[in-house]
This record gives sequence, C-alpha cells and structure tokens, in this order.
Amino acid sequence: MSHQRRTRALLSAVLALLLVGFLAQPTVGAPPSRRGVQVVLDWERIGIRTVYTDAASPIPSGTLYLGLMSLAVDRAVRAASGRHRTSAPAAAAVAAHDVLRTYFPASAARLDDDLAGTLAEVGRGRSTRNGVRLGHAVAARLVASRVGDGIPAAGEQPLTYRRDVAPGVWQPPAAGMLVPWLGYVEPLVLRRPVPVDGPDALGSAAYAADYAEVRRVGRATAAATDRSSEQTAIATFFNSNVVLLYHEALIRHLEASPLSLTRTAHLFAAIDAASADAAIRCWQLKYEFGFWRPFQAVAGAADDGNPATTAESGWTPLLATPPYPDYVSGHGCLTSAFAGATRALLGGAVPLRLHSATTNSDRSYPTLSALEEHALQARIWSGLHFRDAMEDAYRVGHVTAERVVAQLG
Repeated sequence: MSHQRRTRALLSAVLALLLVGFLAQPTVGAPPSRRGVQVVLDWERIGIRTVYTDAASPIPSGTLYLGLMSLAVDRAVRAASGRHRTSAPAAAAVAAHDVLRTYFPASAARLDDDLAGTLAEVGRGRSTRNGVRLGHAVAARLVASRVGDGIPAAGEQPLTYRRDVAPGVWQPPAAGMLVPWLGYVEPLVLRRPVPVDGPDALGSAAYAADYAEVRRVGRATAAATDRSSEQTAIATFFNSNVVLLYHEALIRHLEASPLSLTRTAHLFAAIDAASADAAIRCWQLKYEFGFWRPFQAVAGAADDGNPATTAESGWTPLLATPPYPDYVSGHGCLTSAFAGATRALLGGAVPLRLHSATTNSDRSYPTLSALEEHALQARIWSGLHFRDAMEDAYRVGHVTAERVVAQLG
C-alpha cells in the first residue's frame, strides 16, 4: 500500500471514530469497567489475530507489524501519562487499532468493532475523547515515519534469492525463499547490526562436529539411544509459531500477575520491537550467507572438502525444513529476543506455561533460561539446524534485546 493510500485510510478511520456516538456525550464520573492494563493485553491478542490468523502473515515478517503496533501503544501510554484528563487506555487502543488498520485494511471492519468495544468499556467523557485524539496522532506519526522503510506493498516481491549450486550453498525449493526482502527493512529501533562470525567453514573441525551431531540426533529415523522419545516430543512441541507460543503464555502470566499499564505497554514494546529487529538481522544473514540446511549437507558431504564428514543418501530430518537457509536460525532469533527483553524487564524467573498448537499440549518452564535451552535443542533434534546457527541466533536475539531495551529507556 502506498503512503498516500495508508494516509487516506488512516484519515478515514479518524473521521469514522469521531462520529461514534458515545464519544459525543461525556458521562461525568463513569468509572472504567476494567483495569487499563487489560486493554494492552487485549490489543496484543487482537494484533496477533490480525497478523497471523486473519492475514496469515509469515511468522518472521509478522513481527514487523506487532513491533510497530506495540511501539505505538507504548508511545501513546507514555504521552497520555503526562497530560491532564487524557485516558491512557483509550490512547493505547486507538494507537494499536490505527497501526493495524493501516497495514491490514482487509481487517478494518473487525478492528473497528474491536475498538468500539474497548472504548465502550473505557467509558465516556472528556478523558476518553482526549485519549482517542492522542492515539490517532501517535499512530499517524509512527506510520509517517516508516515511509520508504522497505516493507513491500501487498503482493510485491522486491527481492529474489538465487545462488549457483556449490557445496555449502542453500538451494531454495521451487516456490523460492520465504520473504527474502525482510533482511533489508529499516529496523524499528536499532541502527547498527549485531555482529556475528558467520557459519563455520566447511573444512573445519567445528563444522564436522555440528554435522555429526545433527546427522545423528536429527534424522527422522533416529534410534532411541540417539534421540529419546522425550526429545522427539520437545522438538515437535516447539515446531510452532513461536511468536504466538510465547505471547499467549506471557499474556496469561500477566493476567494472573498484572503489572501497571505503563510497565505492560513498555514490556510489549521492548519484546515486539526486539523480535522484529532480530528477525530483520536474521533474514539479512540468511540471504547473504545462504548456508545450506542439514539435509542438503548430508546429501552433499562427499563434496564439502571435509574428511571428517560422510555423505548419506536418503537422510531426512525429523521435521519438514522451512524454505530459507540455515544460518542463523529464525526460531532461535525470535526465542532469544523474546527471552532477552522479558528477562531485562522482569527478571529471569518468569514462569510460563506454553501451549503448542502443533501438539495441542502444554509445557511449563520456571525460568526463561529453561525455556531457551529446550527451544535451542529442539531445532537440532528436529534435524533443521546446525548448532552454530542456533548459538549465533541466540547472540543476535540477546544483543538485540539488550540494545532495544536500552534505547527505549
């Protein structure tokens, strides 16, 4: 969608909402029907629904829109806290609504209904009207700041991955690499890429060790002595949309142990912006290094120049390989960005109960480190990544989260 069309859509939303009847007649002293913090949690859920259910966005690129939405919410809440008679919950809801409506116009009617429901619960009055105006202004400024940021219009594919066939080089399936443009979007917060040393050289001992590990534990037909039934279950459990997996668990945790409105908005801004910026860096590395996946490496080991690796025909991973290169792991970047931002703001002992849509089962983790350990091992047990791709992904996510939290203040 062009900037002009986005602007027109946003202005249309503003005009429509200013005509909502309950905003026209203030009701003095009407208390809100629920705590303001629930508004932020509700709109996180609405954002996830809009991005991943309604629009069916790819997991990595979907983080961009959640990041933009959450940054707008955080800015609206902060701005409202410094203004007289301005409802922070109303400002937060409108800011989230407007950002989502701009990028997902097909969901406009549903988002309008969501906003009307939120504002009805927030209550009538001058404070709500002021919050609505503020939310519109915050969202409009954020959308305007992203003009020319590299996010393509719907249906556009501005970049195609192509590489000559050679040892170590990932070759895409017929449909091509998923969202190859993502690595060249302007980051939401960061201005310097997180440095990593790249994949291990094919002839190195480190590569041979990672190769031997994933070949043994990641094969579909691994013996129980190589990969236990519990490890197989963990690998399958984490083969899910990790954004949804972690957000749902954190939202449930915060509903049971709530923070203030300001802290809640800031927490999700940090998590979602860190996730988006980690995904951007991850996809840049995937595109530029184009390192092969384990199933390609095992099939092509005879030509990799490493005497410690042996080719094996017919080797397949436990789980289906997604359509993008190995290095660095997207799953690892998103897991570590989430954990890093959450740890920085809440500490490491955040108990989370995850529910996997893949297995329709739950797993509980008493600490973020325990969650990260299982998530990292899961991708190796799945046969999808070399350990180096996971460890460097965790560096990308952790450093990104640290920098984002510092910059957001």
